[in-house]
Amino acid sequence: MDSADATGLQATLFDFAIGELVKQHRESFQPLWTVDSWVKLLIWLSLNCGCSGHEAGMARFVEALGSTVTTRMRRVFFERELEDLDLQVMADPAEQQVLVLPMGPGVPLDLDRAAAVIEQVQLQDHVVADRVRWQQLDAVVAVPRLETAV
Repeated sequence: MDSADATGLQATLFDFAIGELVKQHRESFQPLWTVDSWVKLLIWLSLNCGCSGHEAGMARFVEALGSTVTTRMRRVFFERELEDLDLQVMADPAEQQVLVLPMGPGVPLDLDRAAAVIEQVQLQDHVVADRVRWQQLDAVVAVPRLETAV
């Protein structure tokens, strides 16, 4: 095996491992679906990697991760795949809307199914309850976040 193949496998393993680590621990950091929960995860990871708990240590940790790894971790942290319903929820608090979308072609999606998913992943306190403000676009339901609702 040449070094390029080995490096590629190591990168794939790292991506898989960090994704699984985030998935296994994301529910531990309350309140869910908030920037606070994301920051708590980063603090936990940095402390477990030997960084100090001070602001400078956190800054060094985030800088060492780089934007690509941080972006990937954040996406995994704020999304849920509900395989039994074949639906995915993307709910990053930095975004103005929560998105509910099918994981495969031909999966039915309407406002009632989207509402059930929102409740199942405990997002109902973070989104506008009035379904009139929800948007059904092609195969996506966009639900405004309360934090950004006017």
